[in-house]
Amino acid sequence: MEHRFVTFLTDFGLEDDFVGTCRGVMKRIAPDLEVIDITHGIEPQQVLQGALVLANTLPYMPAGVHVAVVDPGVGGDRKALVLRGDGRLFVGPDNGLLLVAAERLGGVSDAVSIENEEYLLRPVSRTFHGRDVFSPVAAHLALGVPIGELGPPVDVVELQRLDVPTLETGASRMRATVLYVDRYGNVQLNATTDDLDRVGMDPGATVEIDVGFESYFARVATTFADVRPGDILLYEDAYRNVALAVNGGNAAEMLSARPGQQIRISPARE
Repeated sequence: MEHRFVTFLTDFGLEDDFVGTCRGVMKRIAPDLEVIDITHGIEPQQVLQGALVLANTLPYMPAGVHVAVVDPGVGGDRKALVLRGDGRLFVGPDNGLLLVAAERLGGVSDAVSIENEEYLLRPVSRTFHGRDVFSPVAAHLALGVPIGELGPPVDVVELQRLDVPTLETGASRMRATVLYVDRYGNVQLNATTDDLDRVGMDPGATVEIDVGFESYFARVATTFADVRPGDILLYEDAYRNVALAVNGGNAAEMLSARPGQQIRISPARE
């Protein structure tokens, strides 16, 4: 089955030639291929961040081949994978990066370890599998090469998984984890508005935000304009997660918040 689209997510950034080189490799193999860049701004080596961004964005992408490279274990003994599920193919390292998105989109039906050198760019660099392994494989898959041609099957239960943080809730409070900080400084948490409802934090309520040893006040809101400029709000972001923002400002800087950090949220004390 041929695929017209390849989506592409990495932690390569845009300052160097890495992204352009990978795109060039794909287009040399499949000149008519359309490459959709999701982002190349994942923080270096932050696999969980890459996995969550991939899971958030792929529901909005056309079905096709999805390449993701956030690969601190490159050159080691981790496998290079192709996963198949629900009409999509996922290409990347076996470090949990692909699995969160694949499972949210219907699960993985089968997987292979990329080992057939016929479909690689040789010689394969020990430090740039994005160029020499994942990009050429993605292009060949887009042209209709069956995944069974790429290497031996891998038992799905043996795939590496990430430890995705879970939300802790009490009667009227929660302990959330920062999943992602966007370029505006908005701080995405591992909570939903349903979680806010369960602990009684209704729209318009004022809540206390504890980050480390510092405390702040925020309002549960639906949009930035619900609070005054410079004030903090707790709102549902575009991906249905609860996030912290500052109207006209940068919440991550104000709160000194970073991915992986825990944030306690409770009703404001009278």
